[in-house]
Amino acid sequence: MKKIIATLIAGLFASAAFAQTPAPAASASAAASASTPPAASAPVVKKAHHGKKKEKAAAEAASSAAPAAAAPAASK
Repeated sequence: MKKIIATLIAGLFASAAFAQTPAPAASASAAASASTPPAASAPVVKKAHHGKKKEKAAAEAASSAAPAAAAPAASK
């Protein structure tokens, strides 16, 4: 039983050491194909809630700016 546990622990250390070794260098053709951008991809479609967030932010900015502009006029 002690030998089995020792073997399992040794395997754990070996796998941890193997996982930390750097990956082998890629070939020149693989590196060249990875650096080129992919062919015409689908256009990016923004979600509808992004527009709603902008509208809400603009409305909050407008509503907060209106009382601030009216406050100095009321204090005169």
